Amino acid sequence: MTTKTISQTVRFKATPHEVYDVLMDSKKHSEFTGDTAKISLQKGGQFSTFGGYATGQNLDLLEDKKIVQSWRADNWPEGHFSKITIELKEMKDGTQLQFKQEDVPDFDYKSVAQGWEGYYWEPMKKYLEK
Repeated sequence: MTTKTISQTVRFKATPHEVYDVLMDSKKHSEFTGDTAKISLQKGGQFSTFGGYATGQNLDLLEDKKIVQSWRADNWPEGHFSKITIELKEMKDGTQLQFKQEDVPDFDYKSVAQGWEGYYWEPMKKYLEK
């Protein structure tokens, strides 16, 4: 299967702690996405977002700085996971989020890339900057 890597950079007018918290707190995650999220705060713990559309495991967590997860969409071939890395950097006017997702199946690349922007980064900006 052919795969691709998604790389995106986003800035938020919020602290790294606030950005990390909204991504990893199940209640806040559900609030900004408008859908069910169950997220473990432990390394090795499982997560499920968008009512089970996306599932995976926390591979590494460095509070307020970095999130590394195995991640898969429910329409991907059985057993295939991508790896997402989110790095948070404090800036003068907020936080820069550097996002990378490796091993995204080619057939779903465009949809997943647009999904991060439309279902995550834009609603997060509204949620954090209200």
